[in-house]
Amino acid sequence: MEVIGILLSLFLLMFFAYRGFSVILFAPVFALLAASMSGLSLMPAYTELFMAKAVTYIKSFFPVFLLGAVFGKLMEDTGLAKGIAHAIIKSLGKDRAILSIVLAGCVLTYGGVSLFVVVFAIYPFASALFKEAEIPKRLLPATIALGAFTATMDCIPGTPQIQNLIPTNFFGTNIYAAPILGLIGGTAILSLGILWLEYRRRSAAAAGEGYGNHTVNEPEIKNTTALPSWQVSILPLLAVLIVNFTMTRMFTWDPAILEPFKAMNLPLTAAAVSNVISIWSLIIALVTGIGLAVVLGYKNLGSTGMLAKSLNAGAIGSLLAIMNTASEVGYGNVIASLTGFKSISSALMSIKVGGSPLVSEAVTVNILAGVTGSASGGMSIALDLMAKDWLAWANSIGMSPEILHRVASMASGGMDTLPHNGAVITLLAVCGLTHKDSYGDIFVLTVLKTLMVFVIIFIHAMTGIL
Repeated sequence: MEVIGILLSLFLLMFFAYRGFSVILFAPVFALLAASMSGLSLMPAYTELFMAKAVTYIKSFFPVFLLGAVFGKLMEDTGLAKGIAHAIIKSLGKDRAILSIVLAGCVLTYGGVSLFVVVFAIYPFASALFKEAEIPKRLLPATIALGAFTATMDCIPGTPQIQNLIPTNFFGTNIYAAPILGLIGGTAILSLGILWLEYRRRSAAAAGEGYGNHTVNEPEIKNTTALPSWQVSILPLLAVLIVNFTMTRMFTWDPAILEPFKAMNLPLTAAAVSNVISIWSLIIALVTGIGLAVVLGYKNLGSTGMLAKSLNAGAIGSLLAIMNTASEVGYGNVIASLTGFKSISSALMSIKVGGSPLVSEAVTVNILAGVTGSASGGMSIALDLMAKDWLAWANSIGMSPEILHRVASMASGGMDTLPHNGAVITLLAVCGLTHKDSYGDIFVLTVLKTLMVFVIIFIHAMTGIL
Protein backbone atom coordinates (compact mmCIF):
# COMPACT_ATOMS: atom_id res chain seq x y z
CA MET A 1 0.00 0.00 0.00
CA GLU A 2 2.84 2.40 0.87
CA VAL A 3 4.61 1.79 -2.44
CA ILE A 4 1.31 2.28 -4.28
CA GLY A 5 0.87 5.59 -2.48
CA ILE A 6 4.34 6.75 -3.57
CA LEU A 7 3.78 5.73 -7.20
CA LEU A 8 0.32 7.33 -7.24
CA SER A 9 1.80 10.51 -5.80
CA LEU A 10 4.54 10.58 -8.44
CA PHE A 11 2.05 10.00 -11.25
CA LEU A 12 -0.24 12.77 -10.03
CA LEU A 13 2.64 15.23 -9.68
CA MET A 14 3.79 14.53 -13.23
CA PHE A 15 0.23 14.72 -14.59
CA PHE A 16 -0.58 18.02 -12.90
CA ALA A 17 2.76 19.54 -13.92
CA TYR A 18 2.08 18.50 -17.51
CA ARG A 19 -1.35 20.13 -17.32
CA GLY A 20 0.26 23.39 -16.26
CA PHE A 21 -0.55 23.43 -12.54
CA SER A 22 2.01 25.02 -10.25
CA VAL A 23 4.49 22.65 -8.60
CA ILE A 24 4.77 25.13 -5.75
CA LEU A 25 1.14 24.43 -4.86
CA PHE A 26 0.76 20.77 -5.74
CA ALA A 27 4.12 19.25 -4.71
CA PRO A 28 3.18 19.49 -1.00
CA VAL A 29 -0.33 18.24 -1.75
CA PHE A 30 0.90 15.02 -3.36
CA ALA A 31 3.72 14.63 -0.85
CA LEU A 32 1.17 14.68 1.95
CA LEU A 33 -1.05 12.25 0.02
CA ALA A 34 1.80 9.73 0.01
CA ALA A 35 2.55 10.49 3.67
CA SER A 36 -1.07 9.92 4.71
CA MET A 37 -1.18 6.58 2.86
CA SER A 38 1.89 5.56 4.88
CA GLY A 39 0.30 6.50 8.19
CA LEU A 40 2.20 9.72 8.89
CA SER A 41 0.46 12.71 10.46
CA LEU A 42 -0.11 15.41 7.88
CA MET A 43 0.84 18.62 9.68
CA PRO A 44 4.22 17.46 11.06
CA ALA A 45 4.99 15.95 7.65
CA TYR A 46 4.32 19.34 6.10
CA THR A 47 5.95 21.75 8.55
CA GLU A 48 8.81 19.65 9.92
CA LEU A 49 9.78 17.65 6.86
CA PHE A 50 8.55 19.19 3.63
CA MET A 51 9.14 22.81 4.62
CA ALA A 52 12.36 22.11 6.51
CA LYS A 53 13.99 20.54 3.46
CA ALA A 54 12.60 23.15 1.07
CA VAL A 55 13.99 25.95 3.22
CA THR A 56 17.39 24.26 3.45
CA TYR A 57 17.56 24.19 -0.35
CA ILE A 58 16.60 27.87 -0.56
CA LYS A 59 19.25 28.70 2.00
CA SER A 60 21.91 26.94 -0.08
CA PHE A 61 21.08 28.15 -3.58
CA PHE A 62 18.93 31.30 -3.42
CA PRO A 63 21.88 33.70 -4.00
CA VAL A 64 22.77 31.87 -7.21
CA PHE A 65 19.17 31.90 -8.48
CA LEU A 66 18.79 35.59 -7.54
CA LEU A 67 22.04 36.85 -9.05
CA GLY A 68 21.73 34.60 -12.11
CA ALA A 69 18.25 35.94 -12.85
CA VAL A 70 19.33 39.56 -12.35
CA PHE A 71 22.38 39.06 -14.59
CA GLY A 72 20.28 37.45 -17.28
CA LYS A 73 17.64 40.19 -17.15
CA LEU A 74 20.28 42.90 -17.43
CA MET A 75 21.90 41.16 -20.39
CA GLU A 76 18.47 41.01 -22.01
CA ASP A 77 17.25 44.55 -21.30
CA THR A 78 20.54 46.24 -22.16
CA GLY A 79 20.61 44.47 -25.51
CA LEU A 80 23.98 42.88 -24.70
CA ALA A 81 22.65 39.33 -25.14
CA LYS A 82 21.00 40.24 -28.44
CA GLY A 83 24.21 41.91 -29.59
CA ILE A 84 26.12 38.65 -29.17
CA ALA A 85 23.38 36.51 -30.75
CA HIS A 86 22.97 38.85 -33.72
CA ALA A 87 26.72 39.00 -34.38
CA ILE A 88 27.13 35.21 -34.39
CA ILE A 89 24.06 34.57 -36.53
CA LYS A 90 24.89 37.34 -39.00
CA SER A 91 28.54 36.32 -39.37
CA LEU A 92 27.78 32.69 -40.26
CA GLY A 93 24.80 33.56 -42.45
CA LYS A 94 21.90 31.57 -43.81
CA ASP A 95 24.06 28.76 -45.25
CA ARG A 96 25.03 27.81 -41.69
CA ALA A 97 21.80 28.87 -40.04
CA ILE A 98 21.46 25.90 -37.69
CA LEU A 99 25.11 26.00 -36.61
CA SER A 100 25.00 29.74 -35.95
CA ILE A 101 21.90 29.52 -33.74
CA VAL A 102 23.36 26.61 -31.77
CA LEU A 103 26.64 28.47 -31.25
CA ALA A 104 24.81 31.61 -30.12
CA GLY A 105 22.94 29.60 -27.51
CA CYS A 106 26.14 27.93 -26.33
CA VAL A 107 28.04 31.20 -25.93
CA LEU A 108 25.28 32.85 -23.92
CA THR A 109 24.57 29.93 -21.59
CA TYR A 110 28.25 29.20 -20.97
CA GLY A 111 28.67 32.85 -20.08
CA GLY A 112 26.06 32.58 -17.34
CA VAL A 113 22.91 33.87 -19.06
CA SER A 114 19.87 31.85 -18.00
CA LEU A 115 18.26 29.45 -20.46
CA PHE A 116 15.01 31.40 -20.56
CA VAL A 117 16.73 34.68 -21.38
CA VAL A 118 18.68 32.96 -24.15
CA VAL A 119 15.43 31.84 -25.77
CA PHE A 120 14.09 35.40 -25.87
CA ALA A 121 17.42 36.86 -27.03
CA ILE A 122 17.98 34.43 -29.88
CA TYR A 123 14.48 33.86 -31.21
CA PRO A 124 13.95 37.08 -33.24
CA PHE A 125 17.19 36.70 -35.20
CA ALA A 126 16.89 32.92 -35.50
CA SER A 127 13.36 33.14 -36.88
CA ALA A 128 14.37 35.76 -39.45
CA LEU A 129 17.36 33.65 -40.49
CA PHE A 130 15.22 30.51 -40.87
CA LYS A 131 12.78 32.46 -43.02
CA GLU A 132 15.58 33.80 -45.22
CA ALA A 133 17.11 30.34 -45.59
CA GLU A 134 13.69 28.71 -46.21
CA ILE A 135 14.16 26.27 -43.33
CA PRO A 136 10.90 25.03 -41.75
CA LYS A 137 10.13 27.00 -38.62
CA ARG A 138 9.06 23.78 -36.90
CA LEU A 139 12.79 22.92 -36.58
CA LEU A 140 13.57 26.16 -34.78
CA PRO A 141 12.67 25.14 -31.18
CA ALA A 142 14.93 22.07 -31.35
CA THR A 143 17.74 24.20 -32.79
CA ILE A 144 17.50 26.73 -29.96
CA ALA A 145 17.18 23.90 -27.41
CA LEU A 146 20.35 22.22 -28.72
CA GLY A 147 22.33 25.38 -28.12
CA ALA A 148 20.81 26.40 -24.79
CA PHE A 149 19.55 23.23 -23.06
CA THR A 150 22.33 20.69 -23.64
CA ALA A 151 26.14 20.83 -23.55
CA THR A 152 26.63 24.22 -21.94
CA MET A 153 23.91 23.53 -19.39
CA ASP A 154 25.40 20.46 -17.75
CA CYS A 155 28.30 18.92 -19.73
CA ILE A 156 31.05 21.41 -20.45
CA PRO A 157 33.28 21.92 -17.38
CA GLY A 158 33.01 25.36 -15.84
CA THR A 159 29.51 26.19 -17.00
CA PRO A 160 27.91 28.41 -14.32
CA GLN A 161 24.41 27.00 -14.84
CA ILE A 162 22.68 25.69 -11.71
CA GLN A 163 22.63 22.12 -13.07
CA ASN A 164 26.42 22.09 -12.88
CA LEU A 165 26.54 23.75 -9.47
CA ILE A 166 24.15 21.61 -7.41
CA PRO A 167 26.39 18.48 -7.27
CA THR A 168 29.24 20.50 -5.72
CA ASN A 169 27.26 20.83 -2.50
CA PHE A 170 26.84 17.05 -2.21
CA PHE A 171 30.17 15.70 -3.45
CA GLY A 172 32.61 18.45 -2.40
CA THR A 173 33.63 18.94 -6.04
CA ASN A 174 33.77 22.08 -8.18
CA ILE A 175 32.15 23.04 -11.47
CA TYR A 176 35.19 21.84 -13.44
CA ALA A 177 34.70 18.22 -12.32
CA ALA A 178 35.57 15.45 -14.82
CA PRO A 179 36.54 17.93 -17.57
CA ILE A 180 37.58 15.45 -20.26
CA LEU A 181 34.40 13.38 -19.99
CA GLY A 182 32.31 16.55 -19.90
CA LEU A 183 33.95 17.84 -23.07
CA ILE A 184 33.53 14.48 -24.81
CA GLY A 185 29.87 14.25 -23.89
CA GLY A 186 29.10 17.89 -24.72
CA THR A 187 30.91 17.81 -28.06
CA ALA A 188 29.20 14.57 -29.04
CA ILE A 189 25.73 15.90 -28.17
CA LEU A 190 26.27 19.11 -30.15
CA SER A 191 27.77 17.29 -33.15
CA LEU A 192 25.12 14.58 -33.35
CA GLY A 193 22.36 17.10 -32.69
CA ILE A 194 23.50 19.32 -35.55
CA LEU A 195 23.79 16.31 -37.85
CA TRP A 196 20.21 15.34 -37.00
CA LEU A 197 18.84 18.84 -37.57
CA GLU A 198 20.74 19.18 -40.85
CA TYR A 199 19.31 15.84 -41.96
CA ARG A 200 15.83 17.10 -41.12
CA ARG A 201 16.50 20.35 -43.00
CA ARG A 202 17.66 18.52 -46.12
CA SER A 203 14.68 16.16 -46.01
CA ALA A 204 12.30 19.12 -45.79
CA ALA A 205 14.06 20.89 -48.66
CA ALA A 206 13.84 17.76 -50.81
CA ALA A 207 10.12 17.63 -50.12
CA GLY A 208 9.74 21.29 -51.12
CA GLU A 209 8.92 22.47 -47.60
CA GLY A 210 9.98 26.00 -46.74
CA TYR A 211 9.65 28.22 -43.68
CA GLY A 212 5.87 27.93 -43.69
CA ASN A 213 3.04 30.40 -43.27
CA HIS A 214 3.15 31.46 -39.63
CA THR A 215 1.29 34.28 -37.95
CA VAL A 216 1.67 33.58 -34.23
CA ASN A 217 4.40 35.56 -32.46
CA GLU A 218 6.28 36.33 -35.65
CA PRO A 219 9.04 38.75 -34.59
CA GLU A 220 9.67 42.19 -35.94
CA ILE A 221 13.39 42.87 -36.17
CA LYS A 222 14.05 46.42 -35.05
CA ASN A 223 17.07 48.47 -36.10
CA THR A 224 20.01 46.22 -35.25
CA THR A 225 22.50 49.08 -35.59
CA ALA A 226 21.37 50.20 -32.13
CA LEU A 227 22.57 46.94 -30.59
CA PRO A 228 25.88 46.99 -28.70
CA SER A 229 28.84 45.48 -30.51
CA TRP A 230 29.63 41.88 -29.71
CA GLN A 231 33.08 42.89 -28.50
CA VAL A 232 31.49 45.01 -25.77
CA SER A 233 28.57 42.66 -25.15
CA ILE A 234 30.73 39.64 -24.40
CA LEU A 235 32.77 41.34 -21.67
CA PRO A 236 30.30 40.59 -18.82
CA LEU A 237 30.21 36.92 -19.88
CA LEU A 238 34.00 36.75 -19.91
CA ALA A 239 34.10 38.44 -16.52
CA VAL A 240 31.82 35.77 -15.04
CA LEU A 241 33.94 32.96 -16.47
CA ILE A 242 37.32 34.46 -15.51
CA VAL A 243 36.35 35.51 -11.98
CA ASN A 244 34.63 32.18 -11.38
CA PHE A 245 37.69 30.24 -12.55
CA THR A 246 40.03 32.40 -10.49
CA MET A 247 38.05 32.09 -7.28
CA THR A 248 37.49 28.36 -7.75
CA ARG A 249 40.86 27.14 -9.00
CA MET A 250 43.47 29.77 -8.14
CA PHE A 251 42.33 31.57 -5.00
CA THR A 252 43.16 29.84 -1.70
CA TRP A 253 40.19 29.85 0.63
CA ASP A 254 41.05 29.76 4.33
CA PRO A 255 39.31 26.68 5.81
CA ALA A 256 39.18 28.44 9.18
CA ILE A 257 36.87 31.24 8.09
CA LEU A 258 33.83 29.22 9.14
CA GLU A 259 35.05 28.72 12.71
CA PRO A 260 33.57 31.94 14.19
CA PHE A 261 30.20 31.00 12.72
CA LYS A 262 30.41 27.46 14.06
CA ALA A 263 31.01 28.98 17.50
CA MET A 264 27.68 30.78 17.15
CA ASN A 265 25.95 27.38 16.84
CA LEU A 266 24.43 28.43 13.53
CA PRO A 267 22.77 25.83 11.25
CA LEU A 268 25.49 26.09 8.60
CA THR A 269 24.78 25.24 4.97
CA ALA A 270 27.99 23.21 4.76
CA ALA A 271 30.27 21.69 7.34
CA ALA A 272 33.42 22.71 5.47
CA VAL A 273 34.55 25.49 3.18
CA SER A 274 35.29 22.98 0.43
CA ASN A 275 31.57 22.27 0.08
CA VAL A 276 30.66 25.88 -0.67
CA ILE A 277 33.66 27.22 -2.59
CA SER A 278 31.85 26.77 -5.92
CA ILE A 279 28.78 28.62 -4.66
CA TRP A 280 30.81 31.46 -3.14
CA SER A 281 32.93 31.76 -6.29
CA LEU A 282 29.90 31.96 -8.54
CA ILE A 283 28.27 34.57 -6.31
CA ILE A 284 31.36 36.78 -6.62
CA ALA A 285 31.55 36.15 -10.39
CA LEU A 286 27.88 37.01 -10.97
CA VAL A 287 28.14 40.21 -8.92
CA THR A 288 31.12 41.18 -11.08
CA GLY A 289 29.16 40.38 -14.26
CA ILE A 290 26.15 42.37 -13.08
CA GLY A 291 28.29 45.40 -12.30
CA LEU A 292 29.98 45.26 -15.69
CA ALA A 293 26.66 44.78 -17.51
CA VAL A 294 25.26 47.87 -15.80
CA VAL A 295 28.29 49.95 -16.73
CA LEU A 296 28.41 48.79 -20.36
CA GLY A 297 24.68 48.70 -21.00
CA TYR A 298 23.34 51.60 -18.93
CA LYS A 299 22.98 53.94 -21.92
CA ASN A 300 20.74 51.37 -23.62
CA LEU A 301 18.44 51.28 -20.59
CA GLY A 302 17.95 55.02 -20.90
CA SER A 303 17.34 55.92 -17.26
CA THR A 304 17.84 54.94 -13.66
CA GLY A 305 14.16 54.02 -13.58
CA MET A 306 14.68 51.42 -16.30
CA LEU A 307 17.70 50.05 -14.44
CA ALA A 308 15.59 49.66 -11.32
CA LYS A 309 12.88 47.97 -13.40
CA SER A 310 15.37 45.43 -14.80
CA LEU A 311 16.90 44.69 -11.42
CA ASN A 312 13.48 44.28 -9.82
CA ALA A 313 12.20 42.06 -12.63
CA GLY A 314 15.23 39.80 -12.34
CA ALA A 315 14.88 39.56 -8.57
CA ILE A 316 11.17 38.76 -8.75
CA GLY A 317 11.71 36.25 -11.54
CA SER A 318 14.22 34.34 -9.43
CA LEU A 319 11.58 33.65 -6.79
CA LEU A 320 9.43 31.49 -9.03
CA ALA A 321 12.41 29.45 -10.22
CA ILE A 322 13.78 28.65 -6.79
CA MET A 323 10.37 28.07 -5.21
CA ASN A 324 9.53 25.53 -7.91
CA THR A 325 12.75 23.64 -7.28
CA ALA A 326 12.54 23.92 -3.48
CA SER A 327 9.02 22.49 -3.55
CA GLU A 328 10.25 19.54 -5.57
CA VAL A 329 13.09 19.01 -3.09
CA GLY A 330 10.63 19.11 -0.20
CA TYR A 331 8.45 16.61 -2.02
CA GLY A 332 11.37 14.26 -2.60
CA ASN A 333 12.37 14.29 1.04
CA VAL A 334 8.85 13.47 2.21
CA ILE A 335 8.85 10.51 -0.17
CA ALA A 336 12.31 9.44 1.03
CA SER A 337 11.15 9.37 4.64
CA LEU A 338 8.42 6.81 3.94
CA THR A 339 9.05 3.17 4.71
CA GLY A 340 7.70 2.21 1.28
CA PHE A 341 10.55 4.10 -0.34
CA LYS A 342 13.10 1.72 1.12
CA SER A 343 12.18 -0.95 -1.39
CA ILE A 344 12.37 1.57 -4.23
CA SER A 345 15.76 2.90 -3.11
CA SER A 346 17.05 -0.63 -2.61
CA ALA A 347 16.05 -1.47 -6.17
CA LEU A 348 17.87 1.62 -7.49
CA MET A 349 20.97 0.97 -5.39
CA SER A 350 20.98 -2.65 -6.52
CA ILE A 351 21.73 -1.53 -10.07
CA LYS A 352 25.36 -2.59 -10.02
CA VAL A 353 26.20 -2.52 -13.72
CA GLY A 354 29.95 -2.12 -13.96
CA GLY A 355 30.38 -2.56 -10.23
CA SER A 356 30.02 1.17 -9.53
CA PRO A 357 27.25 3.58 -8.48
CA LEU A 358 27.28 5.43 -11.81
CA VAL A 359 24.48 3.57 -13.60
CA SER A 360 22.34 3.65 -10.46
CA GLU A 361 22.93 7.40 -10.24
CA ALA A 362 22.24 8.04 -13.93
CA VAL A 363 18.98 6.05 -13.89
CA THR A 364 17.73 7.65 -10.67
CA VAL A 365 18.48 11.23 -11.70
CA ASN A 366 17.00 10.70 -15.16
CA ILE A 367 13.79 9.23 -13.76
CA LEU A 368 13.28 12.00 -11.23
CA ALA A 369 14.17 14.74 -13.74
CA GLY A 370 11.62 13.24 -16.10
CA VAL A 371 8.92 12.94 -13.43
CA THR A 372 9.35 16.52 -12.21
CA GLY A 373 10.02 17.99 -15.65
CA SER A 374 12.97 19.81 -14.11
CA ALA A 375 16.70 19.10 -14.39
CA SER A 376 17.61 20.98 -11.21
CA GLY A 377 14.56 19.74 -9.33
CA GLY A 378 14.96 16.09 -10.27
CA MET A 379 18.69 16.10 -9.55
CA SER A 380 18.19 17.85 -6.21
CA ILE A 381 15.67 15.24 -5.12
CA ALA A 382 17.93 12.37 -6.22
CA LEU A 383 21.04 13.76 -4.54
CA ASP A 384 19.18 14.62 -1.36
CA LEU A 385 17.93 11.06 -1.20
CA MET A 386 20.94 9.03 -2.27
CA ALA A 387 24.12 11.12 -2.67
CA LYS A 388 25.60 9.86 0.62
CA ASP A 389 25.08 6.24 -0.42
CA TRP A 390 26.58 6.81 -3.88
CA LEU A 391 29.55 8.67 -2.41
CA ALA A 392 30.17 5.94 0.17
CA TRP A 393 29.99 3.31 -2.59
CA ALA A 394 32.42 5.32 -4.73
CA ASN A 395 34.84 5.75 -1.84
CA SER A 396 34.76 2.02 -1.15
CA ILE A 397 36.01 1.26 -4.67
CA GLY A 398 38.39 4.22 -4.95
CA MET A 399 36.24 6.16 -7.43
CA SER A 400 36.66 9.92 -7.70
CA PRO A 401 33.61 12.01 -6.69
CA GLU A 402 34.26 14.07 -9.84
CA ILE A 403 32.69 11.40 -12.03
CA LEU A 404 29.68 11.25 -9.69
CA HIS A 405 29.31 15.01 -10.19
CA ARG A 406 29.49 14.88 -13.98
CA VAL A 407 27.12 11.92 -14.32
CA ALA A 408 24.55 13.55 -12.02
CA SER A 409 24.77 16.85 -13.88
CA MET A 410 24.49 15.30 -17.36
CA ALA A 411 21.73 12.89 -16.31
CA SER A 412 19.67 15.80 -15.00
CA GLY A 413 19.65 17.18 -18.53
CA GLY A 414 18.45 13.90 -20.02
CA MET A 415 14.78 13.12 -19.58
CA ASP A 416 14.03 16.53 -18.07
CA THR A 417 12.86 17.83 -21.46
CA LEU A 418 9.72 15.74 -21.58
CA PRO A 419 6.58 17.58 -22.77
CA HIS A 420 5.71 19.03 -19.34
CA ASN A 421 9.11 20.70 -18.89
CA GLY A 422 8.71 24.43 -18.23
CA ALA A 423 11.56 25.45 -20.52
CA VAL A 424 10.11 23.41 -23.39
CA ILE A 425 6.66 24.95 -22.90
CA THR A 426 8.17 28.45 -22.79
CA LEU A 427 10.31 27.79 -25.86
CA LEU A 428 7.36 26.61 -27.92
CA ALA A 429 5.24 29.55 -26.78
CA VAL A 430 7.95 32.06 -27.72
CA CYS A 431 8.30 30.44 -31.15
CA GLY A 432 4.52 30.47 -31.65
CA LEU A 433 4.45 26.71 -32.21
CA THR A 434 2.85 23.70 -30.52
CA HIS A 435 4.05 20.36 -29.21
CA LYS A 436 2.48 18.77 -32.28
CA ASP A 437 4.51 21.04 -34.56
CA SER A 438 7.93 20.74 -33.01
CA TYR A 439 8.23 18.42 -30.03
CA GLY A 440 9.32 15.40 -32.08
CA ASP A 441 12.75 16.88 -32.79
CA ILE A 442 13.12 18.07 -29.20
CA PHE A 443 12.43 14.49 -28.09
CA VAL A 444 15.22 13.22 -30.34
CA LEU A 445 17.58 15.56 -28.48
CA THR A 446 16.16 14.28 -25.18
CA VAL A 447 16.96 10.69 -26.15
CA LEU A 448 20.41 11.75 -27.37
CA LYS A 449 21.20 13.53 -24.09
CA THR A 450 19.99 10.57 -22.06
CA LEU A 451 22.04 8.02 -23.98
CA MET A 452 25.18 10.17 -23.85
CA VAL A 453 25.30 9.86 -20.05
CA PHE A 454 25.69 6.10 -20.37
CA VAL A 455 28.30 6.56 -23.11
CA ILE A 456 30.55 8.59 -20.81
CA ILE A 457 30.01 6.03 -18.04
CA PHE A 458 31.24 3.35 -20.46
CA ILE A 459 34.23 5.48 -21.51
CA HIS A 460 35.16 6.04 -17.87
CA ALA A 461 34.84 2.32 -17.10
CA MET A 462 37.09 1.42 -20.02
CA THR A 463 39.73 4.13 -19.60
CA GLY A 464 39.42 5.61 -16.11
CA ILE A 465 39.71 9.13 -17.50
CA LEU A 466 37.95 12.05 -15.92
